[in-house]
Amino acid sequence: MIKDPAPLQIGAGRGLFLYRPQAVNKKAGKEYTETVKYLLFCGGGSAGHVVPNLAVMRELRYSHKIAYVGTDGIEQKLVREAGFPFFRVDCPKLVRGFSLSNLAIPKRLARAKREARELLERERPDLVFSKGGYASYPAVWAAGKLGIPVLTHESDLSAGLCTRMIAKKCERVLTSFPETAKRFPNGVYTGSPVRREILGGERSRARRKYGFEGERPVLLVFGGGSGSGALNGAIRTHLPVLLGETRILHICGRGNLPKERAEGYLPLEYEWDMGSAYACADAVLCRAGSNTVFETLALKKPALLIPLEKSTRGDQLENALYFEKRGLVRVLHESELGELPSRVHALLCDDALRASLSASDYPSGTQRIVEEIRRVLEARAGARE
Repeated sequence: MIKDPAPLQIGAGRGLFLYRPQAVNKKAGKEYTETVKYLLFCGGGSAGHVVPNLAVMRELRYSHKIAYVGTDGIEQKLVREAGFPFFRVDCPKLVRGFSLSNLAIPKRLARAKREARELLERERPDLVFSKGGYASYPAVWAAGKLGIPVLTHESDLSAGLCTRMIAKKCERVLTSFPETAKRFPNGVYTGSPVRREILGGERSRARRKYGFEGERPVLLVFGGGSGSGALNGAIRTHLPVLLGETRILHICGRGNLPKERAEGYLPLEYEWDMGSAYACADAVLCRAGSNTVFETLALKKPALLIPLEKSTRGDQLENALYFEKRGLVRVLHESELGELPSRVHALLCDDALRASLSASDYPSGTQRIVEEIRRVLEARAGARE
């Protein structure tokens, strides 16, 4: 059970307070207390590294002390808005191909590693959990130097550069795909962490929220945390034809709201309540980031994926083709966006896809990730006794 919590300030001079509860157990007829474990999460550079972390953090927030370390990117905004303490350690990002900015990486990375080590020496977390991305590297490196256990989770089918760099420093490499786990001696397949809040949306209430009435199908369109210029442009080009068959909830990204309006078309800059957005939709048009794909699979929503292929390592295309081969998504390349109306029509009528989704089993991996965190903490505690 939990005693009345004792307040604890996190982050000198930051004015951030959490409660640090004490677990009370009975052993040999006597009560003794154990300080709740402190978990430091890291990862950033894009929402794809932050949102899955938040799904896990929310599951643990009432049983563990939790904080986050990242850069001044999107992770800072999302983590603080979620109510968790945030520590900033700026880390340089490798630009693919030749770039003069890459010449400054050694000096900036050395500073980031020094700052991360100072932070971890001061905070002394019991475990560091990394979601990958360049923003996580300094904290993982520092944890290795200080003997703090590290877990990382890899979202994509092919592991990213950071995961490959830190894998040997980790107790376990958790993965969204079973094939990925087999590529690491310490790999463990857990599935993808899916936000609990997106799983509980209610269709009729969601449709009332967005003002969609009647039986005409609703198409949910979004392109990631900052939107997609290619998807936004294609929707606006083909809007009159698309609205002849469907209504559209279009999450455009901040600063991308269109001037035009049309009946049955609702553009939004951003939607915090993705549970309602998914619930109101009959089908989804989106990018092929791993987290998004696993959300559509968990909800069994028919999805037409437009993978990001330019200026990337090809992870979205690989994710999309993996599930297309298994009959669980449909894929449209950016070069084929002129076919969008016919492909959306086919998606809405695709009974074979619905049958495959109905028979599939891709639940949220959040609880399995939580279990792995607890196993590592318990093993470390047992080793010290």
